Amino acid sequence: MLDICLLGTGGMMPLPKRHLTSLMARYNGSNILIDCGEATQIAIKEKGWSFKPIDLICITHFHGDHIGGLPGLLLTMGNADRREPLNIIGPKGVKKVCESLRVIAPELPFAINYIEIEEDEQTFWFPGYRIEAFKLHHRVTCYGYSLVIDRAGRFDADRARELPVPVKMWGKLQAGEDVEYEGTVYTPDMVMGPARKGLKVTYCTDTRPVPVIARKAEGADLFICEGMYGDPDKQADAEQKRHMTFREAARIGAEALPERMWLTHYSPSLLRPAEYLDEIRKIFDRVEAGKDLKSITLKFEED
Repeated sequence: MLDICLLGTGGMMPLPKRHLTSLMARYNGSNILIDCGEATQIAIKEKGWSFKPIDLICITHFHGDHIGGLPGLLLTMGNADRREPLNIIGPKGVKKVCESLRVIAPELPFAINYIEIEEDEQTFWFPGYRIEAFKLHHRVTCYGYSLVIDRAGRFDADRARELPVPVKMWGKLQAGEDVEYEGTVYTPDMVMGPARKGLKVTYCTDTRPVPVIARKAEGADLFICEGMYGDPDKQADAEQKRHMTFREAARIGAEALPERMWLTHYSPSLLRPAEYLDEIRKIFDRVEAGKDLKSITLKFEED
C-alpha cells in the first residue's frame, strides 16, 4: 500500500487554513517528502504522521514557498534524535541552497546526502521504488517528480520445483538475482511470471504546460498538478508568472488519463477552488480540488 497526503496546497503565502506546498508519501517503511513549504511540520503533526523517519526529500525548485520550511524540519528531526542519513534531491545547487538555510540549524546528528538532478529527465533508484524527475517550465529551474513502485510477476513454485531449484534459493530469484546450483545458473525469468501493474504518483507544480507532464503522468494512479488560478480571466497572469490555470491542468489530465487527479498550489486570491470544478470536469471528469490533509491509500490491483 502507498499512503499519500497533501500537507499543504497553498502557493506564494500561507493562509489560516491553507499551508504552503508539500506532499508526503509512505511506502513499506519509507517516508518521502516532496517540497517543504512553511508549516510543513504542523501539517505532519495534524495528520498524525511522524517526521523523524523521513528518508528522502525531493525539492521541485528554490522558491521560498517550496523550501522555506526545511531548516525547521531538519532541526526538529535532529531534536527527535534521528541518526540515519537523509537524502535530498533537487536541481543543481541544491547543496548550496540547503546548506545556506542550515545557518539556523547548523548542528544535526545525521548526515545529509545531496543528489543534484543533472538532466532534463533522470531516474533515481531507492529500495522498493524509484523517483523519476522531469524538467518543467517555470521562472527558475523546476522539476516534477513521479514516485513509481514496480511489481514483479508472480513466482511459479511448480516451475521452480521442476527445474529443480532448492527452496532456499527461491528468495533470491524472487528478488531478481541469478542463482547457481550444481553447475547450472538459474535466472528469475525462468520462474517469474510477467510483471504486474505497480503504482505511480506524479506530482508537478509551478510550471506552464509542457508535453513532458502528460507523458510522465500517463496512466498514473494519482496525478497531482498545479492549478494556480481557477478564474479564466487570470490566463495572462498564469502566462506571465509561469503558472497554470485549472483549465490548462485539466487538459493535461485529459491527455494523460490518470485514475485520479488532484489540483494544488492555489493562488492566495483563490479562496474556493471547488467552485470551478463543474466547468473543468467538462474537460477531464476525474479532477478534484486538493485541500490540506487530503489523503488516499493506493493499493495494488488484485490478481
